[in-house]
Parts: sequence; structure tokens; C-alpha cells
Amino acid sequence: MRKLAYFAFSFSAAIFLAQYLLAYESLLRAMAAALAAACGALFLPDAWRRRLLLIGVGASLAFGYNWLYTRQVQLPAERLADTDAVVTMILQDYAVAGAYGGKVTVKIEGVPGKAVYYGDDGMLDLRPGQTLTGSVHLKSAAQIRDDDVTSFTSKGVFLLAYNRGEMIAEQGSANSVRWWPARMGRAMRTQINRLFSGDTAGFLTAILTGDKSGISERSSIAMSEAGIYHILAVSGMHCMFLAEMAIGLLGRHRKRMVAAWTLPMLVFYALLTGGSPSVVRAGVMLGLLLSAPLFGRDSDGPTSLSAALLLILLKNPFAAASVSLQLSFAAMAGIILVSSQMNRLLLGGRKHGKLYRFTASSVSATAGATLFTLPLSGWYFGTLVLISPVANLLCLWCASIVFMLGLTAVMLSFLWLPLGAVVGFVPRLLVVYILRMAGLLAAVPYHALYFSNPYLKFWLAFFYILLAVVCFSRQKRRASYGLAAVLAAVTLVCTVYLGAARFREGKLHIMALDVGQGQSVLLSSGDAYALVDCGGGNSWYDAGQIAAGQLHTMGCRELDYLVLTHYDSDHVNGLSGLLARMPVDVILAPEQADEDGLQAEILALAADYKTEVRFVETISTHALGEAELTLYPPVGEGGDNERGIAALCTAGDYDLLITGDLDMAGERQLLERYNLPDIEMLMVGHHGSKYSTSEELLTALTPETAIVSCGSNSYGHPTEETLRRLVTHGAELFRTDLQGTIHFTLN
Repeated sequence: MRKLAYFAFSFSAAIFLAQYLLAYESLLRAMAAALAAACGALFLPDAWRRRLLLIGVGASLAFGYNWLYTRQVQLPAERLADTDAVVTMILQDYAVAGAYGGKVTVKIEGVPGKAVYYGDDGMLDLRPGQTLTGSVHLKSAAQIRDDDVTSFTSKGVFLLAYNRGEMIAEQGSANSVRWWPARMGRAMRTQINRLFSGDTAGFLTAILTGDKSGISERSSIAMSEAGIYHILAVSGMHCMFLAEMAIGLLGRHRKRMVAAWTLPMLVFYALLTGGSPSVVRAGVMLGLLLSAPLFGRDSDGPTSLSAALLLILLKNPFAAASVSLQLSFAAMAGIILVSSQMNRLLLGGRKHGKLYRFTASSVSATAGATLFTLPLSGWYFGTLVLISPVANLLCLWCASIVFMLGLTAVMLSFLWLPLGAVVGFVPRLLVVYILRMAGLLAAVPYHALYFSNPYLKFWLAFFYILLAVVCFSRQKRRASYGLAAVLAAVTLVCTVYLGAARFREGKLHIMALDVGQGQSVLLSSGDAYALVDCGGGNSWYDAGQIAAGQLHTMGCRELDYLVLTHYDSDHVNGLSGLLARMPVDVILAPEQADEDGLQAEILALAADYKTEVRFVETISTHALGEAELTLYPPVGEGGDNERGIAALCTAGDYDLLITGDLDMAGERQLLERYNLPDIEMLMVGHHGSKYSTSEELLTALTPETAIVSCGSNSYGHPTEETLRRLVTHGAELFRTDLQGTIHFTLN
């Protein structure tokens, strides 16, 4: 089976190379080079010939296949971008509610690949297989405004379709057997909500069907911070649970019967849960594991892993950019290559009790998976969860019980609801246990570290070098690993200290956090911290998580002030994520109710987290270490932007002014009513809108430095007019969309 591994790994590696490094125009040249290398392998000794031939042929085919797929699928779809068309779409799943209606994955007739359709609420009643015919506006799914994204293309979606008129719905193939898995998933979700409520229902819906939308943000963040969020992501663990159920019912010795029942069940489950890469990977690996003995072959971990990756990339080469695929395969590679060796090291060839063996096995599996996924977690999520081995040890033992008894309860409830409720009592208790344990572990100081600490990436490189030295040394003893662990721990403590120490120097630290098209300004002086706004308008940024990670890196355990200039979502929508991660002493905000009801949501959140809210109705001054924060009440009239508050942070002779989204009329009112000083720094109003940062404001306050907090947007922010005014007045410009998080230190 290792022949397949050589071919599959070379094919997959070439696909990743094509997706990340090679342009479409160079793929055919890469294919020719790989084919030439394969031909050259024919002249090598026998020991190398077959391996290098398989590697060369695999890479050559991969480059050619990626070129062909791009030519036949992506490019035809891209040519339709930015056009209006009358199309017929086949729904691939049930629509889900969004902020402005519903959205659903569709197949547009005559167009390769898939699309995501955004329509009105009426589509929420439709079933998979039904068709919609009408006018749509098509956009590329590979680039949203100025940002290249892979969240769509990695799932085979190459177009976004927006409703432009009345849609005609027809029955289509809705009654076809093809859609039974989706209908079963919908029925299971409905039944789970009849049996359970709140986070218990959300947890079981996620673990059984892959739909994580029902679990609260607080619980989701707690599990993520504790390092056990993978329990919710349908993966190989859940497929293994299904296999164990089949083995338990049919008997371990009846291999043919187990394979005959388990393989179709895994296929159905993969379709029911949406066919995520982790489920497909697990299904293929388990399929090979179960079927190998039937054909007189030994199961081989690397071969089955590479075969699973090959099949996924054959279906869609763009899946190489899927974060879930990369994490899933990296975790399994770590378990295959590292965990068994680590387990033997912990056991030491001695006899141990069941508890010790279970602990050693759990720690080994977690360490092996973490070792390979840690760089990916740091790159994509900016976190290093230190407490995950403890969390997995405390929680994973009951995940299988929750899955098996939860699934049993749901199936029985279709026959008789009270019977399902009785069986569901135990999984309900265990879900409560997991969520409470996650909350407790996430509250432990330094349970996780964040790569907003610039030194952490250097520590990570040092850690892997240290590990490599120990692993490749001739004398592999426990003492060597122990010494390496001590060195890693000591240097990590120093890394954490250095990351926080640099914020203890200076009178004032000003950080304009990169939250995309939004605003979040962090101010710190000594041991005092204030955050002005916490929101972003780009879905791929979470302002609350970004702010919380930065605050934890600085050593902050409680935020003194959270100032909300006004109630626009791109200034406040990160609040729930922030409060779930960090206590806030007081929220300071304008009293006026907003048009979208965000003030009511914020007040409810504050009450839930027992956070005080004070409305800014008069000028108020708040001590902030060696600095001072002055808040000015709303001065404008009209919409939410004009009724916002302004903030002035002063440290000695240095002043920073933040005006939120005030327009020019509001700025004029601010200058007329209050005696503002000359300022050294200005947070440019309304993300650089041409209607803010007026000539009057710049002339009166003469800022030396100006920061624009913005990201990918359709408004044209920052506008040329505003940038020209700032340059004319001699302000040095900084932009978060170009420079990321901007940090100033006042000594």
C-alpha cells in the first residue's frame, strides 16, 4: 500500500504548491518539469527508481489536473462575475436565515461549480432539490472587494448570486433519494430541539449533524479557549464513534458484517453533515481500515491518510486552502507519526493501571495532534492554547457517550418522544459538564497565549528546533525529553513576561487595532486600560476576539473602560465576544436609542455579564493611569453617527481625539461647544469618509498624526478628498488596512 502513499502524497503536495505558489499560466510548465523528472528516474538504481517515478508522475498529474480544473470550472464561472443574468438554480441544501433574508448553496444550470444564493425570507421554506428561476447579480466568490478569500472556493463555490427580482420556485428533484441525507439532517435538528433546549440542544445539534449555529457565543468561545472546540466540529472522532457503535452491535469478530454496515453508514453520515473534509478524510481512512483485512492487506496509516487527501483534492483542488482540511489532516498526521511513540515513552515498558494508561493515551494523542496543528492555529487564529491537554483529558472521555446516547435518544424520539427524553437525560448532564468545565478552564490565567505577542513566534521556532534536536539525537532518553520540556517552559515564561513588559513602559500606549472596516482603539497607561469602540464590518475579522487577545497579551485581566462612541455595528458588534473573554468594569455610551436596536442588545449583554453601563450626558473625565480620558456627550442631530460621543485622551501635553463617525456638522458643533486643545493625534472620522474630518476641524486642532481605521469596503473609504485634506494640513498618515495594527508609545 506504500506505493499508493508515494503517489498520493506527491499528487497532494503538488496541488498545494499549485494553489499557494504557482500562477495558472505556469502550471503546464510545472507539469512538464515534473514529468521530465519522472522520466529521469528511469535511469536511477532500482532502489530509487519506483519511488521517484511515482512521485514524479503524481506531481505531474497534479499540476495538469489543477490547470484543467481551473480552466474548465473556475474560469468559466469567473467570466460571469459582475454581470446580471436570468438563471435556474437547484438548491443543494436547506436555506439558512441571514441578516437580510436567507442564503443557500445552489447549482446554477449550465455553470460549472457551485454558487451561494442570497435571497429573501421566502426561500427558507424551500427544500433541497427544488429549483429557483429568476434574475440575479453574480459576483466572484474568490475575491470580495479587495480581499482574496478561500472560504468559498475551498468548498467548490465560485460565484455569489444576489436576488434582483421575483423568483419562481418549482418542485424540481426535491423528492429524489439524493436529498434524503439533507432531509434526515433537518429532521434530526428538529427532533433535537424538541428533546433539548439552549446550549444543550446547540451542542448536540453540532456534534450529531455538524450545524454549530445553535450554540451560544459564550459557550463556543469557552470551548475554543479551552482547546476542545474540535468536539463540535464533525470529524474522524465522530466517525469512529459510529464505527464503535456498529462493532458493539455486530461483534468485533464479524469483520465482513461490520464493514458491510459501517461503510454505507459513514457515506450517509458524511452526506448528512455536509461532506466536510474532516468527515471525508475519516470516512476514507476508516473504510480502508475496515476493508483491508477483507482483501488480505494490512492497514497502513500514512497510506490511508494520503488516499483520503487525494480523493478530496480530486473532487476540488481548491479544497487545499480549506482551514478545516489542513487542521484535520495535520492532526491525524501527528497522531499517526508521533502519538504512538510518545505513548510508549510515557509507559516506559512497565505495567501500569488502567487510569495511567488512559491518561498516557489521551495526553499522547493530544500532544501528537497539537504538535502538527500548532503552527496552523497560530497562523489562522493567532492562539496557542496551553490548557488543551488538560481539557481533552477531562472532557473527551464523555464526548463518545454524548454522541452515542444522544444519537440513540434522537432515533428513539422518532418512535416515542418520552422514550427519547429518558435516554437523553445522561447526555444532557454530560453536555452541561463539558460546557462548565470549558468555562472554568477558559478562566484560568494564561490558559492560552496569543500571537499578538511578537516574541511568541520566535519561541515557537525555538521549540520546534529544540524538539528536532532531541528527536534526532542518538540517545533518546526520558531525561532528554524532560530537559527539553523544562527549557521550553522556562523560555515560554520569559516570552510571556517580555510580551507584557513592553506595555509597562511609557506614559501612554495607543493601539489602533486592525479590525477591518470598523474601529477599535486600545489605550493603556500603567495598569489601566480603556477600549474605545469594538466592532468591524468584515466577517473575517472578530473585533472582540482581536481586542481580548491583545489585552491578555498586555497582561490585562479586567478592562477598566469600554467606550462606545455610537451604535453602529462596525463599532459595537465585537462586544459579545469581548465580554465572553474578559470582564469589563464599566461601559460608557450615548443614551440615545439607535435605529437598529443595538443599544437594547448591548444593555441586555451588559446585564447578562453584570457589567455597569453609564450614559454620557455631560462632559466626564476618567483617570487612566498617568493619562486622562475625557468624554464629550452627543452634539449632533439626525442619525446614529451624528449622535455619537467624542473621546479625548490626554497624557501630559499629548492629546488624542476620537470622534467616531461624526460628520462635518457634528465636528463643527463639537468645536463650538467645547474648548478642545491642539491635538497631536487624530483618529480620522468615519473611517476616512469624505463627509468627516473637515477643514474646520483640521485647521482648529492641527493634528500631527492621523490614523485611518478601515478595511475592505464598498464605500470607498478612505476617500481621496479626506486623504488630501490630511496631507495638506501636514498630518502623517497611518492606515490599518495597509499597515495592520498601529502602535504608538508615549514616553
